[in-house]
Amino acid sequence: MTPRPLAAVPLAVVALGLALSSAFDASARDGEAAASATRAMFVTTKPSTRRSHGHDSALPRETPKRFCAWGDCAVSEGKLPDPHPGSACPAGTANVDDRFCVDRWEASLVEVLPDGREAPWPPFNAVEDGHVLRAVSAPNVYPQAYISGAQAAKACAAAGKRLCAPVEWRKACMGPGGQAFGYGGERVTGRCNDESQGRSPMLRLYPQVATSWSLVGMTEMNDPRLNQLVGTLSTTGSHEGCTNGYGVFDMVGNLHEWTNDPHGTFQGGYYLDTHHNGDGCAYRTVAHEVTYHDYSTGFRCCADASEPNSTRL
Repeated sequence: MTPRPLAAVPLAVVALGLALSSAFDASARDGEAAASATRAMFVTTKPSTRRSHGHDSALPRETPKRFCAWGDCAVSEGKLPDPHPGSACPAGTANVDDRFCVDRWEASLVEVLPDGREAPWPPFNAVEDGHVLRAVSAPNVYPQAYISGAQAAKACAAAGKRLCAPVEWRKACMGPGGQAFGYGGERVTGRCNDESQGRSPMLRLYPQVATSWSLVGMTEMNDPRLNQLVGTLSTTGSHEGCTNGYGVFDMVGNLHEWTNDPHGTFQGGYYLDTHHNGDGCAYRTVAHEVTYHDYSTGFRCCADASEPNSTRL
């Protein structure tokens, strides 16, 4: 069985194992470089190792990684649905070549109350057990971070949708022209909410991480204040140029977006990094299981397109 690709960590942290996996800042680099075609991921020979995603220059650099080409790793890519010309998509989604539908904006959440009413879920709060939450795709709101892949899948299902397969997600991100950043083949500074903005919020609130990651854990990584600092999270669609011909926004940067890979994969980068795990739409992090969440993890939903002459309920 091909080992799951994971990023290496300092030996002192490896010795602590999974118990400290959540202690790594989401601004710590997953890889030293990306392949020129951005079709590679990092792998080590220690399947139990976990670390985080992204990079901040103030943090210590780590050991080199080796590459694993897509298709050779334990990632369930999924398959693009066949096109059905004339297919329809629900409101708030974009039609991707009559193959499937994808949310135009990163997801936010509403809580379905016992009496059937709905109330916005605070986007800076982690998802809690005992609440019925539904995914919503809307502009000009803060998207939901602090969410795991499993929680995101449940929220999409409550909306009559599903998480995108990794291959669907990239197709939607790259746009009709198949461009690395959706809006074009090269990164344009400031076009999206990406690594040109701000500085690691973990370093600002928890400067001790520059000395030792063991000084922080899951509580700190899910601190509601992190995404409320200046230069961090942006509202959906506020970077008007961060789009493509399908009319989807913020697929590069802002928040990592979970896909339906059961091994745990999120794509697209976040507001500090859209490069170190692949450029733009090819950015992919595979170092966490689907139950993981921190301030950088978000999502959007996909849906099956209605075939011509069918009625969507």
